[in-house]
Amino acid sequence: MNLEQLSKEQFIRDFKDTLHEEQLIKVARATPAELFTTLAKLIRRYYTDTWIDRNHKLSENKEKVAYYFSIEFLPGRMLETNLLNLGILDLVKESFEELNVDFQEVVEAEHDMALGNGGLGRLAAAFMDSLATTGYPGFGNGLRYQYGLFKQRIVDGYQVELPDSWFGSIGNVWETRKDHDIVDVKLFGDVYLQADQEGRIVPVYHNAQLLHAVPYDVPQIGFENGVINNLRLWDVEIPEAYELDYPTIEDRRRVQDITAVLYPDDSNYEGKQLRLIQEYFMTSAGLQTIVKSYLKQGLPLENIHEKVSVHINDTHPAVAPAEFMRILLDDYGLTWDAAWETTVQTMSYTNHTILSEALEKWDAELFKKVLPRVYQVILEIDHRFVSNLAKQGYDSGLIERTRIVKDNQIHMANLAIIGGHSVNGVAKLHTDLLKEDTLHDFYTLYPEKFNNKTNGIVQRRWTQIAAPELSQALDETIGKDWRKDIHQLDRLVEFANDDTVLDHFYQVKKVAKERLARYIRETTGIEVSTDAIFDVQVKRLHAYKRQLLNVLHILKLYLDLKENPDKDMVPRVFIFGAKAAPGYHFAKSVIKLINEIANVVNNDSSLQGKLKVVFLENYRVSLAELIIPAADVSEQISLASKEASGTSNMKFMMTGAITLATLDGANIEIKDEVGDDNIIIFGMDKDAVYSHYENHDYYARGIYESNPTIRRVVDSFVNGTIPNAQSEGTEIYESLITHNDEYFLLEDFSAYVAAQEKIDALYRDQKLWARMSLMNIAKSHKFTSDDTITEYAEDIWQLTKNE
Repeated sequence: MNLEQLSKEQFIRDFKDTLHEEQLIKVARATPAELFTTLAKLIRRYYTDTWIDRNHKLSENKEKVAYYFSIEFLPGRMLETNLLNLGILDLVKESFEELNVDFQEVVEAEHDMALGNGGLGRLAAAFMDSLATTGYPGFGNGLRYQYGLFKQRIVDGYQVELPDSWFGSIGNVWETRKDHDIVDVKLFGDVYLQADQEGRIVPVYHNAQLLHAVPYDVPQIGFENGVINNLRLWDVEIPEAYELDYPTIEDRRRVQDITAVLYPDDSNYEGKQLRLIQEYFMTSAGLQTIVKSYLKQGLPLENIHEKVSVHINDTHPAVAPAEFMRILLDDYGLTWDAAWETTVQTMSYTNHTILSEALEKWDAELFKKVLPRVYQVILEIDHRFVSNLAKQGYDSGLIERTRIVKDNQIHMANLAIIGGHSVNGVAKLHTDLLKEDTLHDFYTLYPEKFNNKTNGIVQRRWTQIAAPELSQALDETIGKDWRKDIHQLDRLVEFANDDTVLDHFYQVKKVAKERLARYIRETTGIEVSTDAIFDVQVKRLHAYKRQLLNVLHILKLYLDLKENPDKDMVPRVFIFGAKAAPGYHFAKSVIKLINEIANVVNNDSSLQGKLKVVFLENYRVSLAELIIPAADVSEQISLASKEASGTSNMKFMMTGAITLATLDGANIEIKDEVGDDNIIIFGMDKDAVYSHYENHDYYARGIYESNPTIRRVVDSFVNGTIPNAQSEGTEIYESLITHNDEYFLLEDFSAYVAAQEKIDALYRDQKLWARMSLMNIAKSHKFTSDDTITEYAEDIWQLTKNE
């Protein structure tokens, strides 16, 4: 259907007809959930022909397609994005006004699509959006989790994890089941090799577990360009012929667990086994389908890399090179050399961490038990890799450090690097550190494989959807072209000294703050003033992200105010949102402390409203859309060298927050874009951090004992200042002092305090602050995922853009 010609009258007629067909009721009686489901089904009807046509053209033209394999995708709610990208969001809003329907209530009836956890999943979802918007043929491949990571509740200050049943009663209205693409995945059993009638060596399986991988496709709609790509999510089912192998409910539940929950607890053997099965299940299913689809074009299998790219997003799908080899060797009879050559040219890998301990490794015995044939393939890859390097005269130490199988473990990053043609980091600093440190040996072997692709964000979601008032202000200031060409934002620089424009943007931020303040009041009962600085840190709770440094500063402010209630300071509201992994005790203790400090601070009238602390539970994409546009300060305070990139830093920047940051991840590139005057940088750089590592000279207790301010703040964890958190306070105290402060908070503390004092001073000058904010918005155009994905498509995948 040509939606450019869709009128409001036609849409209203279509909507009423669909509601009657689906729900047998009229608009006035329908619930928000019924209205949402009806609207989604109508939208599906509008885009289905375009989606079918896209797939047909890709196949007919034999275009090269990239497949993005990721254990996580975190799209959030899809309704507004789909309407925006189809070009009918405003039309639908106006139509609902005419129907006397609250559009926002309909939006909120949709559950966040909880297929991810944090930055990794959000980036994958952003790339899906950008691939469609830029017109490149790029499809996603992941798992159809019945439950998200978990729904977080805060009870007595503690994080409590509840099942995140995001499917709810509605299910996923955007998905389409594709039974004709069901494939079988083999697990467990015994495998041995024998010669077949032609003398070819083939595997023979005994007692293998066979499961159906059932695909569900979710459309990825490009922004106003008629392009729809595909995100394929795999579910698991027991084949009818094998039902007798699963006689009990417990047996069947073990199968269902494969797609039940994102990141099952892997602190025990059963959890580790389940995680490995999940990763292999989605990878094998995806690769089998890709090969079958390619062969329909009648092209030789040894040239599959000319039409297919497979991208490994972090190490979770890193079994892909070995599984691809297994398919080419066992299922289609390619020779080893032909299979290996095309595998390496097909595979590419993004690394998301410089922490070597975060690179996935599997116990060899567990791997052999679950994936016996793939284990054999990996042993052969490893053997040939070692032999080849030895023949070339490489140092035995380097060979041992880079091989795949060592110390009775399978090193998945090593497999991804050896088995592919490209390895990229996600920010310039991150990529440099991979070359210099984490993956230095591989950089020595394969310098040509390494490249950088700095992360980006989908600007359409964070401006046109999350910040409509900001988008309107941009339209009025620089025209509407920025909505299609984000680089037009740079024109805002021309208005950096225009008092009228600066005041307008300052007031736009105030509107977003008022919206967030209402949400805070409704969900927590805490009253916050929009005249205060909204100082925000929202991201996964992890020690290296240093939420604890933020907490130390809050405690200092609290102690200062208790000593001098008349202290001259701009009122400050500190806002946190974060989930801690269920088994991550330290992170959960930090959450408890934040909440207990909030109880103390928010109920102390002697502070005269100058300090408030808010922890918003169950941080997720839809909540981020509310928080980020309202932030004055964006806390990006990880220890330098630890954060691969960050993307929340870019979202805050694009909506006018000032970044308070260490020289870590993409913060460095943000600084380069906005200039020193429009960002607040503090603390050690990566060279100073690495110097401590090299010299083993960091002594937290010495800092604590010699600095009275730090001692006073740290002591407050254990001296009764924070009620109801004695054990957590002791744990944090000991992490800082007894265990020598692993992430160097105490060394960076004084610089952080000084940076916060600078923010206090700057915020008092409204014009100056508004100019800084405007400059951040102007320069944020550099961090669009549309540009990032274009670099992937051109430099790594060699795709052709849809014109």
